[in-house]
Amino acid sequence: MDKKITTKNFKETQKLGEDFAKQILKNKPKNSAIVLALEGNLGGGKTTFLQGFAKGLGIKEKILSPTFVIMKRFGNFYHIDCYRLNSEGDILELGIKEVLGNPKNIVAIEWPEKIKNILPKDAIKIEFKFIDANKRDIIIYE
Repeated sequence: MDKKITTKNFKETQKLGEDFAKQILKNKPKNSAIVLALEGNLGGGKTTFLQGFAKGLGIKEKILSPTFVIMKRFGNFYHIDCYRLNSEGDILELGIKEVLGNPKNIVAIEWPEKIKNILPKDAIKIEFKFIDANKRDIIIYE
């Protein structure tokens, strides 16, 4: 069931991410990684959501946008930012198929439209819409 949530500030966006991670951890393991496909414009709240999400997974490290390194790993949580990719081949060189194939992994991908042919069909799409300086509409398609 799709859910639309409006957050009024970055703390609410982080809390939504934290709560969503806890919900994900309650679900039964799959045969491959759990994949979140985060869509939205720059400044839309994707990284803010993932900061809370990582906290909900129990990750203590600070989560920043991995735009310049493309992929960051925190145990079995991978944060991938495809913004600077020129082609899907760039991400294949980083071993994305192995990461996506491991059922222990949780993978969050920003700018997933750049690797749409690689994304699993059951990826959880999360769309971020910028309302104003603080408010965001976040739609989770499940």
